[in-house]
Amino acid sequence: MSIKLDGKQVSYEIQERLTKTISESLLSIKRPPSLAVIRVGDDPASGVYVANKERACAKVGINSLIHHLKENVSNQKVEQLIYQLNADNDVDGILLQLPLPKELNAQKLISQINPLKDVDGLHETNIGKLIKCEPGLRSCTPAGIINLLNSKNIKIEGKNVVVVGRSLLVGKPISHMMLNLNGTVTIAHSKTKNLKDICLKADILVVAAGKPKFIDSSFVKEGAVIIDVGIHRLKSSNNNVTQLCGDVIMEDVISKVFAYTPVPGGVGPMTVTMLLVNTIASWQKRCGLISTLDDLLP
Repeated sequence: MSIKLDGKQVSYEIQERLTKTISESLLSIKRPPSLAVIRVGDDPASGVYVANKERACAKVGINSLIHHLKENVSNQKVEQLIYQLNADNDVDGILLQLPLPKELNAQKLISQINPLKDVDGLHETNIGKLIKCEPGLRSCTPAGIINLLNSKNIKIEGKNVVVVGRSLLVGKPISHMMLNLNGTVTIAHSKTKNLKDICLKADILVVAAGKPKFIDSSFVKEGAVIIDVGIHRLKSSNNNVTQLCGDVIMEDVISKVFAYTPVPGGVGPMTVTMLLVNTIASWQKRCGLISTLDDLLP
């Protein structure tokens, strides 16, 4: 029987630890950790994600500051807000909620965030630390995947890892994390030839293609571990009901795999929890304490 990598349960366990960490650290630091979230426009999905993050912060004891800017805000105005938050000693983490309106330059704005407050792990300084295998704030979704694997003692060392997707959010950072943990990593993408043959060699298959129901059992070898990063809202043709699905047709592959992540309830909850981990780790270090969470930051 396949093992479910339960992101909800692992997130709960980590968040219990985070609550205790904040309580203990408050004996030395006289203020709680603080996360500033910058949201631009009224994209409904972004609204849901920001609300989820705000609730998660409140649950563990992080003070969240939501800055909701208008859709037509200029790059300069967003930069000015980032500079203010960089200079605010009571702000430990800054998150720029993506995607942004197409008129804004997301990577340029991320580059303006103080790397010590870059809790999304997307600043070039933090990406560089990941590549050099140095401690630092890590991209949240990839770090969550590593912690999910660790929760079931699934080893990466010596395994053939195939990552389908090369985005800066998931594909590239998870590839480097797996490589740092001594996996043998192949990155596949939209231009890859013979994708099915490559996937069939994977002991661990990470699918972040952004295509709903893209991977079926013919791509997956017996006994593999499959990580489905995708999440899509599809309407059924007959009753107009919206259903969530991933990049993987999980009901087709589940009988073949050793372990899998469900959608929803797999990678998604871990992404939010790793944002909390980054914020608290930043808070501890900025306030002169040794981080007690480095084991969660691969």
